Order: sequence, then structure tokens, then C-alpha cells
Amino acid sequence: MKKVVILAFVSLLTFAVQAQEKTAKIQFKTETVDYGEIAKGSDGIRVFEFTNTGDAPLIISKVSSSCGCTIPKKPEAPIMPGKTGEIQVKYDTNRVGPIRKAVTVISNADTPTKVLKIKGEVMPEGSK
Repeated sequence: MKKVVILAFVSLLTFAVQAQEKTAKIQFKTETVDYGEIAKGSDGIRVFEFTNTGDAPLIISKVSSSCGCTIPKKPEAPIMPGKTGEIQVKYDTNRVGPIRKAVTVISNADTPTKVLKIKGEVMPEGSK
């Protein structure tokens, strides 16, 4: 009976180690996008570029923002190892004032949750 229990334990341990060998890893070029000072009503689209530095396909399951004024768009297809992808973020530039927002990315990467930031300031019409 001891041999069966030991064999089962070793088999389970081996399977667990093999299952963990291949993982996706997400590496962003930058985790903060600075809009700087932009005019009211200007183009509010910016892009976070990333690379899958792991050895398994990277699947981004959800991208959400800290408020309704920021709309993120995630890639639909898996990002293969060594390939790059992008997360597009659109900020409503009709809102005058400072920009300080967070975008949360959830994936199957070794770090499953990443928080990206956008910052800057939307200037009122007629300034600058």
C-alpha cells in the first residue's frame, strides 16, 4: 500500500511540475502613457504595446478602466510567444482637467493582473 501511495504522490508531483513549465509572460514597453497637455476635443486614443516573453500563448481575458471616461480595447486573438500586441485606450478629451486613470489587464500570464496608468491634462479651449 505504501508503494502505491508513494507512486501516486510522485506522479502527481511530476504532472504539476510539467504543467507549470510553459507560461505566458507579458512585458509592456511602458506601464504609463503620458498624454501631456492636450486640447479639449483632440484625439484621445493611445496605445500600450506589449510582448509575450513567455513560452505559451498569452490570452488577455479582460481589460477594464477605473471610470467610464476611459475605454480600453483588448486584442481578441491569443498573442503567441515572442509576438507583440497592443491595448488601445481612448480617453474622453471633452472633459477638461487632469487625467489620472488606471486600466486593469487580466490575462493568463505569470502575473495575471497588471495595472496600467494614463496621465496628462486636457486644456480648455483657447489656452495654449
